[in-house]
Amino acid sequence: MPVTFRKSFRILPGVRLNINRKSVSITLAKGDGARRTYSSTGRRTTSMDPPGPFGYRKTTARRSRH
Repeated sequence: MPVTFRKSFRILPGVRLNINRKSVSITLAKGDGARRTYSSTGRRTTSMDPPGPFGYRKTTARRSRH
């Protein structure tokens, strides 16, 4: 069984700092359920949790310039 590490800190209202084994990310949230996450690996995630059984998530990874 793999060992995982994940920790999340609330910095300000609506702002969270997330730390895991491979990256660090920051999440900005609005009161209406919309969230935007920026990761140190270049991943950008937009998610929304509207009322009801539906949810929305869009993830984009930025290409590296090598």
